[in-house]
Amino acid sequence: MSHWEKSSVARVTPPARPRKLAKVPFVELADGRLQGVVSSGSDIERVYVSSVAAGTYAFACSTNNNRPCGGARGTFCNHIRALVGEAVLQYGAERVARGLRVESEGVPSADGIVTEMALTRPAKADGQAAAAVFSRFLRHLAYLQLAPTTAPLPEMQWFPPTRAAA
Repeated sequence: MSHWEKSSVARVTPPARPRKLAKVPFVELADGRLQGVVSSGSDIERVYVSSVAAGTYAFACSTNNNRPCGGARGTFCNHIRALVGEAVLQYGAERVARGLRVESEGVPSADGIVTEMALTRPAKADGQAAAAVFSRFLRHLAYLQLAPTTAPLPEMQWFPPTRAAA
């Protein structure tokens, strides 16, 4: 049996470029959105949960306590701009543009993606996804605290075994 078959580790797409996690510790393209957690620039204990919907570019940004972002008044705030920038580092500009369904001419960049989305004058979203995104972020942090092991994690065993281990 190969190492992959014996391991409980999932394959992860390597990042397009290494990124620092201080400003945007969590970013994902999931549920038809670009979403993640962005650190506050003014308060070390505050984070913002930001998201942009694919296609419509409806955006939401609020604190982890569901207080609305003061900078998201009719257009993308700095948290969403930082989220897009870090997503480009994590996934690559082409994948982010494709995931958000942004049509751009030439090679896309983080600024180009934000500009193309802003030109459509997107609406503010209701922000109901914030709780789920923040919950996934906390779960992600919990896994980072575990000691490295190849033993299976019971809560990650939702896939049935394909064959018996030797």
